[in-house]
Amino acid sequence: MAADRVLSVAEALSLPGAYDAGTHGLAVVGAGHAGCEAALAAARLGVPTILFTMNLDAVGNMPCNPSIGGTAKGQLVREVDALGGEMGRLADRTFLQFRMLNASRGPAVLSPRMQIDRRRYQMAMKSALERQPGLDLRQAEVVRLLASPAAAAAGTAWRVEGVQTRTGAVHRCTAVVLATGTYLEGRIILGDVSYPGGPDGMFPAVGLSASIRALGLALRRFKTGTPCRVHRASVDLRHLSVQPGESPAVPFSFADEDDAALLSRPQLPCHLTWTTPETARLARENLHRSPLFSGAIEGVGPRYCPSIEDKFVRFPDKERHQVFLEPTGEDTEELYLQGLSSSMPEDVQVAMVRSVPGLERARILRSAYAIEYDCLDPQQLRASLETKRVAGLFGAGQVNGTSGYEEAAAQGILAGINAAHAVLGREPLVVDRSQGYLGVLVDDLVVKGTNEPYRMMTARAEYRLSLRQDNADARLAPLGRAVGLVGDADWARFEAKQKRIADEIARLRATGVPPSPARDAWCEAVGTARPEGAVLLAELLKRPEVAYDALAPVDPGRPALSSAVRFAVETAVKYEGYVAREQERIDRFRKLETRAIPDGLDYAAIRGLRIEARQKLAAVRPATLGQASRISGVSPADVSVLLVALGARAGKEGSPR
Repeated sequence: MAADRVLSVAEALSLPGAYDAGTHGLAVVGAGHAGCEAALAAARLGVPTILFTMNLDAVGNMPCNPSIGGTAKGQLVREVDALGGEMGRLADRTFLQFRMLNASRGPAVLSPRMQIDRRRYQMAMKSALERQPGLDLRQAEVVRLLASPAAAAAGTAWRVEGVQTRTGAVHRCTAVVLATGTYLEGRIILGDVSYPGGPDGMFPAVGLSASIRALGLALRRFKTGTPCRVHRASVDLRHLSVQPGESPAVPFSFADEDDAALLSRPQLPCHLTWTTPETARLARENLHRSPLFSGAIEGVGPRYCPSIEDKFVRFPDKERHQVFLEPTGEDTEELYLQGLSSSMPEDVQVAMVRSVPGLERARILRSAYAIEYDCLDPQQLRASLETKRVAGLFGAGQVNGTSGYEEAAAQGILAGINAAHAVLGREPLVVDRSQGYLGVLVDDLVVKGTNEPYRMMTARAEYRLSLRQDNADARLAPLGRAVGLVGDADWARFEAKQKRIADEIARLRATGVPPSPARDAWCEAVGTARPEGAVLLAELLKRPEVAYDALAPVDPGRPALSSAVRFAVETAVKYEGYVAREQERIDRFRKLETRAIPDGLDYAAIRGLRIEARQKLAAVRPATLGQASRISGVSPADVSVLLVALGARAGKEGSPR
């Protein structure tokens, strides 16, 4: 079905074989982690929603690492949960192993990670979708976006009217969320072999890219890859380092914080091994057969997750690289080889895998491969994730140039909320950089853009001490409640938890510990200096060597509190000064962030702006002065000129500054 020109619903229905398949408020294209969160959010907000997937058996699939969370990614999952999303709840019920990453580096970068039973997670997500009122789940391939011309305003040229599937079905809708993952014109590359395909042996989405381009949206070509999977029985685990889980687990969902049985259930171990000089030799001697170096791969790959052959080239002085053997489920013998991503020919893959200790007789179940796919330039999006050119069209997940299940889910819930708001005539929800990692993620994409698959990292968040994984509910649950995704039970639980935290902090600040032999003995036991006279519990807790739980011998009146509340109290007291200073920076940030820039502002007419700044501002069209300040090529002097111009404009129009 040709899709190289834009059709309205009426024109699409005139095509041979076309038929009217009904009306929904929102259509979500793609049922990966972004699409699932988007569809659930919109349906829960009362918007009739239809979710399309290429294959119902691939709903919520994890074609790469079967894990959720990790550095900075764990923060995103907790934020999705705080807003009322699904990923965290399902991860808590299907995890195989839990670890808290960066435990030795302080609360600002603590990141929960769970190894997931991928099939059980898929089944749980599919069940959640099927049981959600107001949500229709449909196996079909969308090949065309239907739209009508829109009144020209701030670059908007089209307005969404619906979608059409390969079978000719025309589905009318007011808004569309594109969550196509790596399916758009997907191409599998494995050595000299290349063929159209999606992840995990699925079909690619063919034709929809042409429809997107017809609407005037620019697409680019990205690439990602995945390691092979091996049979557990063919692996010798006896001499490998065991990586046990941590129990009890810290849940992703705040609703599960007090579920001891859930968080203390048995966990499966992972194992660690290393590549060898033989692995490096095989990689280097076969670089001419690697599509990564032969030019067969055109798409740009993720810098922070390179293929094993790329590691040996980029880090020639590094003698070996880690390989983690991770289970993919309780009912399967497949092991995932994290660290051995590759697009080498299959015979080279076999030799490289068997050069690794413990894998000398490994049998490969699934070969590693690279996949190329089309995605949007995210600078074509607003902070709501709506495209600037097409009203009612939103992007979420890898179609926006990101990598990772967590980044996808975070964009998905935001796109679902805002698509629902577009249908309901409400203002969009925008999360800024000071409110969440989700805000950092979206702001980086729409303001700075990305030239490679974007991955969230703690270093990207300038206010990361305030954006901790433990306080995601305090930051975002009120937003989720205001939107309508946080129900009464979860809100009551949230309010009770926040009260317990506030009450305990107040008690610590008001309770003194008088001098006594028992206190002196305690000080010696925990390795802290004896204070002169009476001292407040809060002052003792501020000492680096004193933990909240260690205060128990000198604090007999303490209440029984959950581990989550105790951690929150300790962090708030210990880092009070640092958080206060960061809040001052946030307050300054918000002064620029709340200064709106009119959509139709003519940057070419502003005297004093450098040519580069004019070009960059006109291309990105930032919504606020804060966004403008973060555009590459826009200097602080340009921002000052822009501020003066906005003030003069406001004065002429008689509007408040």
